Amino acid sequence: MIKSMTGYGKAQSRLENKSIQVEVRTLNSKGIDVNFKMPQIYKEKEIEFRNMISKILERGKVEVIVNVESSDECTSYSLNRSLFKKYFRELKDLSEELEQPESQDVFASILRLPDILKSETEEVEDEEWNALKRTLQEAIEKTDRYRQSEGNHIEEDLKSRIDKISGLLKQVDPNEKQRIDNIKEKMRNSLAELDFEYDKNRFEQELIYYLEKLDITEEKVRLVKHIEYFIDTLKHSKESGGKKLNFIVQEIGREINTIGSKASDVNIQQIVVQMKDELEKIKEQLFNVL
Repeated sequence: MIKSMTGYGKAQSRLENKSIQVEVRTLNSKGIDVNFKMPQIYKEKEIEFRNMISKILERGKVEVIVNVESSDECTSYSLNRSLFKKYFRELKDLSEELEQPESQDVFASILRLPDILKSETEEVEDEEWNALKRTLQEAIEKTDRYRQSEGNHIEEDLKSRIDKISGLLKQVDPNEKQRIDNIKEKMRNSLAELDFEYDKNRFEQELIYYLEKLDITEEKVRLVKHIEYFIDTLKHSKESGGKKLNFIVQEIGREINTIGSKASDVNIQQIVVQMKDELEKIKEQLFNVL
């Protein structure tokens, strides 16, 4: 089972006097990179929230957006005047710099910016913390299920492409005998053009030694094993094995490159180009696998 690093989840809960909505969006990343957009009053729990996220999502660039809507009767707000002035000055300077007229609704725009309106309630009650954590947990789990679903689609594509590489490898064998015959014929013709006597037994020995250097049997055997290992990892890995699959793909690419460099045959090299094309598409998919 593999998972995509692209995911989305949304959850909502209601208290007596407010509604909490949490959205989680994820993209691919080498590690876990979490960015929060939430009211300042919740910042003290950020480390706990990060631990909740990393425990399930493991890896990826994660954006968490927390929106809280309160009823006017129950909560009073005050204007963060110093922050409002700071935003206003920056927008005014930007308008002058760009030589653009100031927007008529600049005040309304500033009021929608983060932390302009602050709640006069400084303490978050346990009931609200518990509701927020439940909502975040639900959004995380939905994101994880989304990742699993996307991972299923990626897995099908990976299977299809690795099967194509396996099928292309089988096309190498019919060209192999002809390749050897062509090399032998070319060397005999070259010697015939020189028009001198040579030891035929010694020639055969040297020819065998030369052909051993060009033999691709070992590379083909190793490539088959790597392909089998790749498929087995896709089917039976208990954890999403994106890193492991990347290591296997590196080995597959090494064997394909060696076959191409040793082959010195147009038909086989054309097959190698097709295998490389499929392998590049596999690598692109694996960038987004957890």
